[in-house]
Amino acid sequence: MKTEDPIARFSRWFREEVTAGTKLPEAMALATSSSDGMPSVRYILLKQADAQGFSFYTDTRSPKGQQIAENPRAAMAFYWPRKGRQVRIDGSVELMTADEADAYWATRPIDSRISGSVSHQSDRLKSRAELVARVAKLRRELKGKEPVRPDYWLGLRVVPNRIEFWVQAPFRLHRRELFVRSGRQWRKTLLQP
Repeated sequence: MKTEDPIARFSRWFREEVTAGTKLPEAMALATSSSDGMPSVRYILLKQADAQGFSFYTDTRSPKGQQIAENPRAAMAFYWPRKGRQVRIDGSVELMTADEADAYWATRPIDSRISGSVSHQSDRLKSRAELVARVAKLRRELKGKEPVRPDYWLGLRVVPNRIEFWVQAPFRLHRRELFVRSGRQWRKTLLQP
């Protein structure tokens, strides 16, 4: 008997949240760690989920980018309270191609591209006025042209090896199903709550 494809299930659950009007269904907690094992977690936005994995874009000079370069593994979690659902994903992280990053960069609003060009994500900032001034300066320099994607602004893909689906149930008898990748196939196991 063939096990259900967990990526297809994730996509179905995600579409249900989009259709229901859930605000930011793509928001996910992304956990990374440095080479010495110090963990760090933050919320970011999923940009694509498919058979290749779960993709997002970032300034790779940021702490998350540096941690992923040191230790290319990550964990992600989505929580959708409307139906009491959670999805946890663990896997390795790979760099997406420059062409993929260029294609996504072109879809972003111009203001987002400008801010992505002038901000060194998570670096210290003397004042907000300094950042606003850098935005204004780049606007003047561009003279209506499109900002080019900075080399450090790239896509990352979490290639899952474990995906857990959790559904809330009364009396903490939650339903948990764990899918573990075995080669090109997935093995499903039920977990106790």
